[in-house]
Amino acid sequence: MAHAGMGTGLQLRSTVKKDGILDLTLVSVATPEPRPEEVIVRIDASPINPSDQGLLFAGADMSTAKASGTPDNPVVTANISPAAMKAMAGRLDQSLPVGNEGAGVVVQAGASPAAQALMGKTVAILGGAMYSQYRCIKAAQCLVLQPGTTPAEGASCFVNPLTALGMVATMRSESHKALVHTAAASNLGQMLNKICIKDGVALVNIVRRQEHVDVLKKIGATHVCNSSSPTFMDDLTEALVATGATVAFDAIGGGTLAGQILTAMEIALTKTAKEYSRYGSTTHKQVYIYGGLDRGPTQFNRTFGMAWGIGGWLLTPFLQKIGFEAAQKLRERVPAEIRTTFASTYTKEVSLAGALRLEEIAVYGKQATGEKYLINPNEGLR
Repeated sequence: MAHAGMGTGLQLRSTVKKDGILDLTLVSVATPEPRPEEVIVRIDASPINPSDQGLLFAGADMSTAKASGTPDNPVVTANISPAAMKAMAGRLDQSLPVGNEGAGVVVQAGASPAAQALMGKTVAILGGAMYSQYRCIKAAQCLVLQPGTTPAEGASCFVNPLTALGMVATMRSESHKALVHTAAASNLGQMLNKICIKDGVALVNIVRRQEHVDVLKKIGATHVCNSSSPTFMDDLTEALVATGATVAFDAIGGGTLAGQILTAMEIALTKTAKEYSRYGSTTHKQVYIYGGLDRGPTQFNRTFGMAWGIGGWLLTPFLQKIGFEAAQKLRERVPAEIRTTFASTYTKEVSLAGALRLEEIAVYGKQATGEKYLINPNEGLR
């Protein structure tokens, strides 16, 4: 049976205009009748991840943002620089739905047994357009949450958990024995610590503030290095000697941190080397950049020999590389540990309209540790 009022639903859309203006609006869209293998999910929780903000804000200068419309139907516009517009050619004047992942209740199901079996279940889904009141999606794409799990608890079942699990899997597949992670006190970073503690994997955490050191120490992290400390390079090198970590996942991207990590890895390897090489250590050192908290250029001095690499790492290509069966094994671990290993915390829950208030954008747009937002598209409507 269809949920009352489900003929249409609000959806948050992002449009880049040809004149260099970002336009954020709420649009009323028709909810389709599900095909036999599909279900309709009432979205009750969807996180605002950094990857969502890339599509949402399209590189616009949000300090120029202006609000119009009404409190229930706001419109936000902002300027996009000519330099940023060069990367927007493929999406000009397209109204794009936003939101990678979310969770909610199946309120209508197609005729297939697989779809009917999900009726009334609380599920997590990944597939875009999650900042919507209703989402039509294939039953096979739904991850059934354990009884008693709320949509808010299950909203971040995919991006952060699978990224953290993917980092450990990448470490193992490339024959590294430990790893380094930056911006490590984030929700993702805390998940990664819990995974590594549970699975017996050595992890070196890099943060920027003492309070973030305290957060990680509280959950059992062993190696936490503060990049703002005057002894940072010595502390990092000591942690790398202790763990033997030779692969890093960097959420910062710009600046000097990636190069500092490679340099510290080289120093650590040299400390334990049994013979001298004029070309530096022959052990390969790798930094994967997977985020862009610093949008500036990546800078480094080549003080780390010749066996090194800097590259990009993204979740979707990783999952495609390992194949459906391996990816499904990673997914299946998440629901059972959603309140422990994969628990997420949020600063604030907002409605679709609330997500477009300038004062809220100013907070979650900073992508600061401890200031993650959750959207409830159906807040106050049931």
